[in-house]
Amino acid sequence: MKNPIIFQNIPCTLVTGFLGAGKTTVINQLLATKPDDERWALLINEFGRIGIDGALLASSQDNDLEQKNIAIREVSGGCICCTSQLPLQIAISRLLSDHHPQRLLIEPTGLAHPRELILQLSAPHWQTALKMSAVITVLSAEQWQQTKYRHHDGFQAHIRDADVLIINRYTQLSSNEKQSLVEWVTKLNSQVKIVWAVPEQVMSDTTGSSSARLTHTYLATLNEQLHKPSAIISNQRKVNIAHNQKSTLGLLSQPSALGVSSPSNGLGDEAETQDNTDTELPYRYHEEQQDFQLAGWRLPTHYVLDADELQNWLLALPNWQRIKGVVHTSDGWLQLNFNPGSITTKTIDAQTDSRLEVILQLGNTVDTNAIDTAIEKIETASHTKSSSDSIDWEAFDRELMAMVIQSL
Repeated sequence: MKNPIIFQNIPCTLVTGFLGAGKTTVINQLLATKPDDERWALLINEFGRIGIDGALLASSQDNDLEQKNIAIREVSGGCICCTSQLPLQIAISRLLSDHHPQRLLIEPTGLAHPRELILQLSAPHWQTALKMSAVITVLSAEQWQQTKYRHHDGFQAHIRDADVLIINRYTQLSSNEKQSLVEWVTKLNSQVKIVWAVPEQVMSDTTGSSSARLTHTYLATLNEQLHKPSAIISNQRKVNIAHNQKSTLGLLSQPSALGVSSPSNGLGDEAETQDNTDTELPYRYHEEQQDFQLAGWRLPTHYVLDADELQNWLLALPNWQRIKGVVHTSDGWLQLNFNPGSITTKTIDAQTDSRLEVILQLGNTVDTNAIDTAIEKIETASHTKSSSDSIDWEAFDRELMAMVIQSL
């Protein structure tokens, strides 16, 4: 057996936010601040079984991630913090042992409860292995405007457990609404630092000097958070110590550095969530988790789908909360990233297969805001239903396969 590799004080940042808040955008902005000579790693936890976020992130980078010294590991198939600490420990340990990063970013699924993950990362065995920086939470002002989000415990939970709150998609808010948003946040977390994100259209303006100054200041502020300790996790560690003192009558064991053996340390692949890389294609799954239904498809690269029909079909899905994918279409390889109020498609390089995943909210109707017009164009689609509880997934499979215009 190989000697374990000891990791100590690896800077680690947790980036949280409710489903569709815009975490991937903030992750990209953080990666933009990485010094060229540093190795960073990113652990992405996806709620569904099909890993897509890694491809979305990779396609948004100008250069190859490997050339940029950025490593990504995806853990799909459920929340890494909901059942036991083992999936999280294995995922972090293998990422550190395989890539030896100088900084680690963790992006949990938007359906996760951040408190559970904070409890795990506050455990004694992480205290010398990871140096936890400020917990960065992303909040979409468009979501906040909707009552169903403001009153949702999962939405509020991300604010309560934030050291820093990045507020985006706020340009449509009036001054009074911005003040109301700040007051709402402060009631949940009076200690949180609020940062107003620079709108993407401003960041993409490479000609204006004022835009450049705003972008530089914003990115510098983001980077500062990577070097600030987390008060949330520090306070939780104090609670853990007090609890241990009480339960063990003052007998505390000395926390030790995390020892990680090489990947061939006897831990089977079943200890990690299966990536479905070797699954026979085409492949589809569907399941119900919490108040949501999830479904995903993986198709061979030679399956080419009609781009217009695919988008119309996706937008007509009942009560959709999030749609994402990398798909081979009649318009080429497209990255799809849809959330209520925002539809984004982008041409990307060819992938090893097509991946598509949807999250539908049970018994709820999505407030589509800016995409009402798009929905009206396809509201007569035959498969639209009033509730996702009665979805006929086999019928959806047939409809998706009917869009394949080339499968040679």
